[in-house]
Amino acid sequence: MKKTIKSLLLLGLCCTALVGFTACSDDNDDKGDEGAGDGASTKEVLFKAAATPYVQNTVLPTYAGMADAAVELAKQCETIQEKFADGTLSEADVKKAGNIWKESRRFWELSEAFLFGPAANHNIDPHIDSWPLDKNAMDDLLADIRAGKKWDIANHGGYGLLGFHSIEYVLFELSADGTQSFPHNPATYTPEVLEYLVAVANDLRDQCVLLEACWAGTENISDEKQNILAEAELEFNDNYGWMMENAGQAGSIYKTYQEVAEEIIQGCVDIATEVGNTKIGRPNQASSEEDRNYIESPYALNSIEDFKDNIRSIKNSYLGSNEGDASISDYISFVNQQLDLEVKDAIEHAIVVIDEIPEPFAKTAKSEQADIAREYVGTTLVEVLERVMTELSRQD
Repeated sequence: MKKTIKSLLLLGLCCTALVGFTACSDDNDDKGDEGAGDGASTKEVLFKAAATPYVQNTVLPTYAGMADAAVELAKQCETIQEKFADGTLSEADVKKAGNIWKESRRFWELSEAFLFGPAANHNIDPHIDSWPLDKNAMDDLLADIRAGKKWDIANHGGYGLLGFHSIEYVLFELSADGTQSFPHNPATYTPEVLEYLVAVANDLRDQCVLLEACWAGTENISDEKQNILAEAELEFNDNYGWMMENAGQAGSIYKTYQEVAEEIIQGCVDIATEVGNTKIGRPNQASSEEDRNYIESPYALNSIEDFKDNIRSIKNSYLGSNEGDASISDYISFVNQQLDLEVKDAIEHAIVVIDEIPEPFAKTAKSEQADIAREYVGTTLVEVLERVMTELSRQD
């Protein structure tokens, strides 16, 4: 029933657009697409319809979920520090922090199809997700900290010692054979290392809240989060979501909703390329020790989940996160139904072939399953998404 209703609404939008298009005079042709107002093309009407659900139902909930979990993670790391100080820290406390880390991590990976905009403009992506972790540098840093060397975020020594993966290294540890991941042994912590953990967790929290604020507008996030940004002096007054929803209006960087649609799909192409050719591909085809160790989330054994969530990010961006959402898929289905079906099938199959790679990925990166996933995601999925870009850019 929902699909039928959506089809009828889509037909109505198309008919409205076509009527408006044929009714407008030649004098209005240069203005017609801006803001998808009177005289807008069918393409602009459909893209405008997709913009708000994309922002409101995909981007904003994803970043809000990530920020919420990052705030909770920072609080749990402070609890670990406090319990260690009074001698009551347990493995359960560390495990709880690890589970919260995975939750925030999940939302981050679900956001990687939209790493354009604030994530790139404010260097948030490298700040919180530089990988692989430089284990030698990390071990040296922790040794220095245990020895009493002064360390703080302002003197962090590079993004590689911040963000998700440095926290992962302190919260998780691998079995001797590398096949299982456990909460870090509480007995091996020191006050100095936990001071580092809290500082990095607070920094991650700040950056995640900043991402939410830059898409939603600072005034539209919670008072607690606004206070976090104020204390961290991270108030940029961006509202990227508004700019996407209001293409063609003063204050938006987008002149047309076609530009919005192309930005969204290019983000999908970029992450599909990265998953296939770098995240899976580089260790899969490794010819050096550096390539073999180019593994994302190896200490939590979360690599395969990371990859699948990246593909789900593409799915949400193309189809919408909620059933019935207007999306770019609507336009592609309207102009090239076969291509739309191919995109949907490719996305679903990409998740399937990635899921067939066993963890730990560090030990299975050269497996047949990884070969198949690398080729499918890096070639088949990328190529079908590039065909979508061609359809979006085609002149009416």
